[in-house]
Amino acid sequence: MTDEKLFIPILLGTNRKDRASEKVAALIAAHIDKNREDIETVIVDVRDFAFPIDNYGQDIKGQFPQWKETMMDADGLIIVTPEYNHGYPGPLKSVLDLLHHTEYGNKVVGFAGVSAGPWGGARVIENLLPVVRELKLSAIRTDLLFPFAQKGVENEGTEERIDGFLTDLSFVGKSLKWGRKNIT
Repeated sequence: MTDEKLFIPILLGTNRKDRASEKVAALIAAHIDKNREDIETVIVDVRDFAFPIDNYGQDIKGQFPQWKETMMDADGLIIVTPEYNHGYPGPLKSVLDLLHHTEYGNKVVGFAGVSAGPWGGARVIENLLPVVRELKLSAIRTDLLFPFAQKGVENEGTEERIDGFLTDLSFVGKSLKWGRKNIT
């Protein structure tokens, strides 16, 4: 296994105003910066992708080289996504679809679900699993769920849940990193 730090960006998956997901992404990033010597991160915001309104096809794949670079350097990804009517936001899917197996393959992914209701984004995570599997990302079993997010995202036990999530993410991420380097 490797002692190298993992680089795992946080993808903030909604472009709506007053988004609780932004608070969740910041909370996870702050926890990593303060408590985890094994992980480095940066927040990537879907708002920063200026998608054309008339063409989401193959023609736009080369228009976002910074995202490609970020994922080529990355050892995985944390997706912070709200649940909208049991599904994920369109901008999140658009960003994920910009790249291929080359950039995502055999890298770890973890999810933080955010919702206004009691399920904390569990259903949106279920909807994203086939998407990330097709991209050859390996999802960890531990999800972070933030129910009733409009009331706040820092509750009793949140720090412990984040740390457990990151421990799972780090273990799988290091295993996959070793595999990418040593198995052809």
